[in-house]
Amino acid sequence: MATRPENNGRELEEMAEAIRSAMPQLDATEQRIAIGTYRLLTEGEPVTTEAIAQTTNNPVGRVEEALNSWPGVYRDGEGRVVGFWGLAIAKLEPEYRFLIDGKTSYAWCALDTLFIPALLGKTVGVEATCPVTGTRVSLVVDRNGVRDLKPSGAVVSMVIPDGPFGYDVIESFCHRVLFFASEEAGASWTAEHEGTTLLSVQEAFEVGRGSERVYPDIFGVRS
Repeated sequence: MATRPENNGRELEEMAEAIRSAMPQLDATEQRIAIGTYRLLTEGEPVTTEAIAQTTNNPVGRVEEALNSWPGVYRDGEGRVVGFWGLAIAKLEPEYRFLIDGKTSYAWCALDTLFIPALLGKTVGVEATCPVTGTRVSLVVDRNGVRDLKPSGAVVSMVIPDGPFGYDVIESFCHRVLFFASEEAGASWTAEHEGTTLLSVQEAFEVGRGSERVYPDIFGVRS
């Protein structure tokens, strides 16, 4: 099989910008609400609006306003947040296990496991399964990059969104952004899924870095 060509920095930047542009535009208050929601979900329990308000020092009404205006926010029967922008407390299929400080939560796709750790300011253990071979894929991710990748030749499928993420983001985007145990396994899958391409795990991490631009008042990174 021919070796997959490496993507240059410009190509990765264009991918990152397309994904960033698909995310909601947030004011400073909304940025704090979003980051606070992520951090509370890593406890592995449903998150109340009151807890988000307390953590982010905002009125409950302002938190409700933000959550109700965004796609990709999932709640239980009591109105508590159980899934938010790439992170959930319940196992999804395919499974992307997030291990943080001895607690388990779940990402929606491979890219989520690569950009959310930086937003949390945490070192995260990640476990997934290649959908082609059934091989376990594991890695450790923090704001600086990826390490302990097993298998070392694992890759990530990627698709560029053609517009803002909507309420179907899991089906339209997440289900096409997966870990594969090898380039060969990934190539066999992308050949059958139009619009997808393969990245190395490090390249996918670099693409995920663009998500910090959604939170310029927190991370100081602007477009």
